[in-house]
Amino acid sequence: MPELIHLPADTPAEEVLKVLARDGALILDDMLTPEATDAFREELRPYVEATQPGRDGFSGRKTTRTGALVARSPIARTAVMDPRIRALCDGFLLPNCQRYQLHLTQLIRIMPGQPAQAIHRDRWAWGKNLSHVEPQLNTIWALTEFTEANGATQVVPGSVDWSDDRDPEPHEIGRATMRKGSVLVYTGSVFHGGGANESDMDRWGLNITYALGWLRQEENQYLSCPPEIARTLPADLQALIGYAMGGFALGYYTPPLPPGEGPEVAPPEYVLGQGGALGSTLGSPELREALAREFGAPELRETLAPEFGEA
Repeated sequence: MPELIHLPADTPAEEVLKVLARDGALILDDMLTPEATDAFREELRPYVEATQPGRDGFSGRKTTRTGALVARSPIARTAVMDPRIRALCDGFLLPNCQRYQLHLTQLIRIMPGQPAQAIHRDRWAWGKNLSHVEPQLNTIWALTEFTEANGATQVVPGSVDWSDDRDPEPHEIGRATMRKGSVLVYTGSVFHGGGANESDMDRWGLNITYALGWLRQEENQYLSCPPEIARTLPADLQALIGYAMGGFALGYYTPPLPPGEGPEVAPPEYVLGQGGALGSTLGSPELREALAREFGAPELRETLAPEFGEA
């Protein structure tokens, strides 16, 4: 059975990314202290215990999946924004987008008696049409110990370049065993799946995933974290969950207001009380800078100004 590489939590992003490129997965040890991990688990417990198990074999009939964690959990927000993970997202995702976004938050509780999940790739959420690009970077934060007995995630190191129809042999499948407070980091292309829980204890794993900003999110953050809640969050978290332009013309909307009472085309921030017409803001300073580098923003803005409302 192959073993996943374990690295200290403070390992430089460049070193972590090298392992990810080769293996597709690794474990960062002790990202949270035991005390912080326990507090995290207790904050989520009421929601988890009220969640019904899955209704099919893939989601797990003895597995619960609790979402909307940005809206529900202040501690989850700190995990989403963790600078060590964000540095990995910068290196892994930004080469293929102008902004990445939060794709999913989900507390996965595998209960005793749950069989192993089918081995799969998370990138299949978009079908099998993105073989030319890595669309996402995933994390599973261990809020309990992850052992082979209680359902530690199955991972096939080095499978990132496999064809979609290849099935791993048993000897190719490793297990993400780790202490609570550690984090499994894995790509959208690595083959993996939840493990079988043959113990008498639950396995709690917090799945936080990031994706290219020009793709549809798996968890619809606008509904899971609607504007009335998003307005209370820091601006950088608002942008990460999707209240920001994903590209020059990705994500704008027309506020349905009476004539003359608002911009005709606005960036998502407008619903939070920020920004005005899209043409004057182009979403954000960093997006304007990216456009200037990539396209030559002055010429592009002049060409598109009539369509996007720039004076």
